[in-house]
Order: sequence, then structure tokens, then C-alpha cells
Amino acid sequence: MKRVLVLLLAIALGHALERGRDYEKDKVCNELAMLGKDDFRSLSLILYSRKFPSGTFEQVSQLVREVVALTEECCAEGADPNCYDTRTSELSIKSCESDAPFPVHPGTPECCAKEGLERKLCMAALSHQPQEFPTYVEPTNDEICEAFRKDPRGFADQFLYEYSSNYGQAPLPLLVGYTKSYLSMVGSCCTSPSPTVCFLKERLQIKQSSLLTSLSNRLCSQYAAYGREKTRLSHLIKLAQKVPTASLGDVMPLAEELTQVLSRCCESTSEDCMARELLEHTSNICGSPFIKNSRFEECCQEKTPMDTFMCTYFMPAAEPLQLPAIKLPTKTDLCGQSTTQAMDQYTFELSRRTRVPEVFLSKVLETTLKSLSECCEAQDSAACFSTQSPLLKKQLTSFIERGQEMCADYSENTFTEYKKKLAERLRTKTPNASPGELEDMMGKRSDFASKCCSINSPPLYCSSQIDAEMRDILQS
Repeated sequence: MKRVLVLLLAIALGHALERGRDYEKDKVCNELAMLGKDDFRSLSLILYSRKFPSGTFEQVSQLVREVVALTEECCAEGADPNCYDTRTSELSIKSCESDAPFPVHPGTPECCAKEGLERKLCMAALSHQPQEFPTYVEPTNDEICEAFRKDPRGFADQFLYEYSSNYGQAPLPLLVGYTKSYLSMVGSCCTSPSPTVCFLKERLQIKQSSLLTSLSNRLCSQYAAYGREKTRLSHLIKLAQKVPTASLGDVMPLAEELTQVLSRCCESTSEDCMARELLEHTSNICGSPFIKNSRFEECCQEKTPMDTFMCTYFMPAAEPLQLPAIKLPTKTDLCGQSTTQAMDQYTFELSRRTRVPEVFLSKVLETTLKSLSECCEAQDSAACFSTQSPLLKKQLTSFIERGQEMCADYSENTFTEYKKKLAERLRTKTPNASPGELEDMMGKRSDFASKCCSINSPPLYCSSQIDAEMRDILQS
């Protein structure tokens, strides 16, 4: 399976390349022969659904048909030796036509302006942003079996497309394993004399696989959006907010460890990478001295390591500590060899003092610390620090206050209660607004809060929403 996944990953948009070299046709042909047409086709459907999450089912299916057809033709006995290179080049050209029946990547027009090998390499490098709001909703048992009995293959294809396009940031082996188990469950239960009992039993069997796949999708989506360094700081912020009484020395190793797990496993072709490494990470969380007398200690009593990890991951922020205000890092802190350590310390200290969600703090800290660090390159760095520090501190404080205002009451109340308190605040703040205007403001603010005021909010969407708030502050 590992070798199969590595090879299939290299087949993107029909290009025949591997690390910039002509792909060896024999390898693809061997995989087709080993897997058989149906499994080769199913894996291709998963891959292209992940690669083109905004493409329609028809577009992805058409691309899969083309790729499978050309692979079959060019791997047939007696095929022209140049068949594979010729056909994949034709497919690349076809994908650039205005009426191409294939899904389109952001950046495709720029790639299509290139030619030959350069175009193929460009298209191979294209990628969609992570799908931060999965829309897949599992049908009822009756709906599943009705669709399955009507067209088993059509049902399987539709499921593979919908699930893979929604959870495409999950490691590929997890996605393949879970979808295979799910379709096996459907095949067994929809032909069972007691489908309801069968589904109940089978869902319990694949529950851990389902949880691991969906959780990995969330973790790897953030990693894809943030990159390694920002992911590390993100986990540091979250841990500091969840257990503000801990020390930097307690939480930093765990933040770095989880980041390393994601860097190793999100793109890994090892089938047990994520499960094995999250298990070890969870064990280290529960073995850490800082969990004593904290909510983490309760999480460590859960029945399974996956339940423990999910308990710690989704744990909301605690009440921040009432500590003296902290100063921004100085020239000595940022212009020496311990820059990263100084930034980590400031990030940690600020996080444990505020309950503003991580997406807010990550956004403002990146801008603030980057602007301050630029003083190190100034001709008179001391004067730059002296001038910039008060301005940046004011902006930072204003931004945090704006975040607290936007997320006020959200984490402490049910959504219904939150909306009531929000309506009261808006009526007080804008007494001259009409009922319609108030309703519109409340809808926008509550929608923002529901997506961006929790501890694990999606970074790409929330960053774009927060940008407008930040511009207002920077311009004030």
C-alpha cells in the first residue's frame, strides 16, 4: 500500500513527472497491474478529489476517466513506447483549453501560459487552500441503502468524492483506510437482514478511524495554512491559555512535539504515522508535571488515547492570570542570538494574560514582532526601538481589546444566550440603528463569533475576517 500511494501521489493532473524528471511509465503500469483497474480508479478518484476540492463531481470524474483510460492504453502490451508521454502531454494541453471539462486550480492560467516541461512542473506544484469548513453530511441509513442498491458503484464514487474533497488534508493513508472501511460497512449492512443493527455495530468498529481522520484533517489544515513556525507558536498560545499556571518550560516541548508530529505525518505515506505519533504525544501530555491540578488531569482519565487527545485539543481557554503588564521585547532581546527565545517568552506571557482566541493573537503578534525586529536593521536601531515600541504597544492593546469585544460572552454562554447579550450590547452601542440594521449587525457578528471565537478556529478564514479589524486599528 505504501508504494502504491507514493506512486499515485505523483500522478497529478495527468502530468508524467517525478521531482522534475520524466516519470517512469513502467512503475505506473506495474501499479495498475497490481491494483487492478477498479482499485487504481478508486485511488485516483480520492487523489483528484483531494487535489481539486472545489471541482464538481462531474469534473473530477471526467479527469479520472481520462487518466485511467490513458494509463490502460499506454500500459497495454504492444503500446507505442512514447504513448504515455504523448498522452499525458495532450491531457496537460487539454486542461488549459477554455472549455476543458476538468476542475481548475487557482493559478492554472499562469501555468497554461508556459509550455512543455515548465507547464507540467507548474501545474504539479499548484494546490488549493485547505477546506476549513467541511460540508459533507452523512445521509441516513435508509438513504444510504437506497442509493447503494440503486447503483453501488455510483454510490461509492459519490462518497469517495464528497468525503475526500471535504477531508482532503487528512493523511492519504488514513483517508484511503477510512473510506475503504466505510464502503465495506455499507456493502455489508445494506445487504443485511437487519441493516439498523448492522450499522450500529459497524460504526462502533470504525469510530476511532473516523475520529482520527476528521481530527487529522483539522490539524493538517492548520499546519498547511500556518506552516511549521506559526503552527509551533499557535500550539504554544493554546497551551498557555488552557493552563496559564504552567511555565514556558512545561508547555514549549509539547507545542514543539505536536508540530513535529504534523510535519512528519500530514504528508506521510505510512499508514500508522498519525495514530502512532499522536498516541506518544498524548502519553507525554499526561506524563507532564504541569497537568497536576489542572483540567488536563481530567482529560487523562478518558478511556482511549484518542479521547484524551481530543479532550485536551478542544479544551477551551481558562480564565487568564491577573499578572503585571509585560513589556515588548527590547533591542537586546531581538537583535541578539536568542531572538526566537525572546519571542517565545513574550508570546507565552501575553497568551496566559488574555483570553483572546489564538487566531487573533497569532495575527497581531506576527505583525507586531516583525515590525519591531525590523529595527535591528535600522541605521539607528536604538532610536527605532524607542519610537516604534510605544506605537506598536498601543496598536497591540487596541487590537486585543477589539478582539475581546468581538468575542465577548461567546465562550461563557450558550449560543442563544450569547445572541441575547450581543443584541443588548449592539442596541446600547448603536441606539439610532433601525431594527433591520441591528438584525444585520447581529447576524454578521454572531456568524463571526461562531467561526472565529473558539480556541481552534480556522486560521485562513478568520485571518481574512480579522484583517479588516486590524486595518482599522493600524489606521487609527
